[in-house]
Amino acid sequence: MNYTPEQIASIVLKVLKEIETPEVSSLSYEEKLELARNPNTPQETLKVLATDKNWTVRYGVAKNPNTPKESLQVLATDEYWGFRYGVAKNPNTPPELLKVLATDEDWGVRCWVARNPNTPQELLQVLATDEDSLVRSLAAKNPNYKKQTLELTSTQYEALKKLIESGQDESLKGLMVT
Repeated sequence: MNYTPEQIASIVLKVLKEIETPEVSSLSYEEKLELARNPNTPQETLKVLATDKNWTVRYGVAKNPNTPKESLQVLATDEYWGFRYGVAKNPNTPPELLKVLATDEDWGVRCWVARNPNTPQELLQVLATDEDSLVRSLAAKNPNYKKQTLELTSTQYEALKKLIESGQDESLKGLMVT
């Protein structure tokens, strides 16, 4: 259901009045869901909604860019992968929380960490070696990922050149320049 800006403002005002108690239980499911998804919802309201009994409301909070760090931390440790997925997808998830999610057992969560614009280069380099090929690919495509160049000393270069020319290692034959 899509709400008009006036309806959203009315819901926010209703919540702000109730937050002093702090009680949002009188809101309908649709109103809670709309607030959970709206990036203009106040952080105090999102904190309350992060503990809502309905999982879809909590999932909306997990993906909301205005969700406070404390609520993201709680949702990131939930046993339901969907909340961890939402937090990993959130563009405002702090790097230290992304580091925790980068080791998640669910490959989908790791994929979203690899795509997240807040994921630091060091963590992307780790994800670039993930067991899942999609995670590796997404990490390498992240704008924060920088490939490290291979720098060889002249001694290492000469040793590698001799090994390639000797043909002793079949895997290196493709590197030989003719």
